[in-house]
Amino acid sequence: MNIEKLRSTALSISDLREMARRHLPRGIFEYVARGTDEDRALAGNVRAFDEIELLPRVVRDVSDASTSCTLLGKPSAAPIAVSPTGFASLLWLDGEVGSARAAAKAGVPFALSTGSITPMEQIKEEAGGRLWLQLYVWPQRDMTRELIARARKAGYEALIITVDTPVAPFRPYNLKNGFSIPFKISSRNFLDIATHPRWLLNVVLRRYLKSGPMVAENYPAQLRVPVSAAKPGKFNLPFCDNVSWEDIREFRRLWDGPLLLKGVMHPEDAEQAVNVGCDGVIVSNHGGRNLDASTAPIRVLPEIVDKVAHKATVLLDSGVSRGSDIAKALALGAHGVMTGKATLFGVGAGGEAGAQRSLEILVEELSRVMTNVGARDIASLEPALLRVSRDFFRTEPPSRMAGRQRTTA
Repeated sequence: MNIEKLRSTALSISDLREMARRHLPRGIFEYVARGTDEDRALAGNVRAFDEIELLPRVVRDVSDASTSCTLLGKPSAAPIAVSPTGFASLLWLDGEVGSARAAAKAGVPFALSTGSITPMEQIKEEAGGRLWLQLYVWPQRDMTRELIARARKAGYEALIITVDTPVAPFRPYNLKNGFSIPFKISSRNFLDIATHPRWLLNVVLRRYLKSGPMVAENYPAQLRVPVSAAKPGKFNLPFCDNVSWEDIREFRRLWDGPLLLKGVMHPEDAEQAVNVGCDGVIVSNHGGRNLDASTAPIRVLPEIVDKVAHKATVLLDSGVSRGSDIAKALALGAHGVMTGKATLFGVGAGGEAGAQRSLEILVEELSRVMTNVGARDIASLEPALLRVSRDFFRTEPPSRMAGRQRTTA
């Protein structure tokens, strides 16, 4: 897919979403686009952002408004990082490499998922840029230790430990669509796949001819088997219901770079994460994909910011699909945001070029919003630029945060 063509045809993330929907089999698309159970948390994430209004300031010099910032101690072109999302190569040939390259071109970090199909070493070699690695805690802790050592050897900058998936989420649409991991052609999805020949040719057949069967290359060695050959239940991501703070302490000792805890939704958990050595937390409900009754992360963000933002990095994940969403999260104290679905829609629409276009759209929208509200830099995005109802937050209205200063992440 040509980036110039995308710049003229994909003017919003919604455009990329529609292009991805047309290109992908329904089972694949809904795996990316939907949440869990009845999609209430998914909708709640979007609704929460919509409930926050911006209150522009005028007669300000915003002629040189800049989205540049610092994330985890290093410069970034924008306060954005690509969220870890598994199996991007099911959307486009070499989808994970394309996403990482797009992030590098945009000058923002890329987080590689444990569930990716491309080896972390190949991503490092072919994409470059700022690379973070996300992993889950395996019930067998030695498997987690193995991946930490591998990421350190591969030269990844930061490690993200995801802790919000103690049990397999219920996603009934996957069952109805005949979609599963391991991914296999069945009577339920045969017609869906057959009516998307371009995807079948470019993603499945070309991948097989190029490098053989799809394998979760970043799994522990004993679990690294072809996707199509894995037995049900043997290829799924680890669901560990006994993760402890002592585990996190151990991972801190094993990892000498920045360590982030993803899936934090309570201020006391955020504080404890910092106490055991984490350099930051990612406020996230897993994009509404795990617990359908969970509150939107943006609603609890200010409490977590007040607890730990003066001594750790706070990133906001889940529901970010527009530049205005980013501006709102920053105004509430986040140092940056992570976005997953937006870049995946880009990958599904046009591979690397689509991912590149999705990041361009988000940065362009953020810059435009900043200019309109009178913010010449990221630090100028503050609570005074927001209009929010008093019952939006769990405990206190934004007026209590008016004097808070965001520290450099």
